[in-house]
Amino acid sequence: MTESAEQANASATASADGQAAGGNGRTPVLSLRNVCKNFGAVSALTDIELDVHAGEVVALVGDNGAGKSTLVKVLAGVHQPTSGSISFDGKSVRLADPSAALNLGIATVFQDLALCENLDVVANIYLGQEKDPYHLDEVSMEVRAWTLLNELSARIPDVRDVVASLSGGQRQTVAIARSLLLDPKVIMLDEPTAALGVAQTAEVLNLIERVRDRGLGVIMISHNMEDVRAVADRVVVLRLGRNNGVFTPDASNQELVSAITGATDNSVSRRAERQRAAQPVAEEVQA
Repeated sequence: MTESAEQANASATASADGQAAGGNGRTPVLSLRNVCKNFGAVSALTDIELDVHAGEVVALVGDNGAGKSTLVKVLAGVHQPTSGSISFDGKSVRLADPSAALNLGIATVFQDLALCENLDVVANIYLGQEKDPYHLDEVSMEVRAWTLLNELSARIPDVRDVVASLSGGQRQTVAIARSLLLDPKVIMLDEPTAALGVAQTAEVLNLIERVRDRGLGVIMISHNMEDVRAVADRVVVLRLGRNNGVFTPDASNQELVSAITGATDNSVSRRAERQRAAQPVAEEVQA
């Protein structure tokens, strides 16, 4: 086994032990144990274990086909696990459908955001959750929408603007505000910074930190390691439907890439080797 592989395995093992004890002994708000999901003969998830504590951001990373989306759908109540257990606030639960997950306190913001572009911000935040749908209380809905957005320090010019006129970052803000309407304890964000510019990405990352500061547990799926490092408290790697390590944000790119791809010999590890080899030469020249 190469030195880089040993380092990655040691880091993953130590971090996994940290997850088991997670959050300084606190009871996780959401806990998965040996969760499996099969689609016929295909095993999409195998013995998944995951803990999420209040007030922390857990980044879920992995290659395409690693099982991230399936896991999110299991937690959102879209799919039922084939086996394993899910606990919420220390109690075993069954997420029979998306409504059950939402009522329990698990909100999901999918990558497509599911916003209606022809409706204004208030209508999108309350979509499906209107106060008295037979006689809309527009004033209280608008006040509540402004309150949510102000708590998130959102840069929305007017809650009566239609969503079609908003930027990508502002749309993500509206989707997150909608997910907070029922006061959830866990929020899942699927690729929240995908296809956003630099300024909009920074805006969304700031928003994620503010959600964490509200005491919510956040599960963030992302392929962007820099975004992950910016806001995550722990990085959980999935590979081929299985857990493949839990890392801290300061783990090296070499460790993360090795865990995600399963390959210790890659461009990142080779670059690290070249840098280590060049360092003594540079020190001799300076001397």
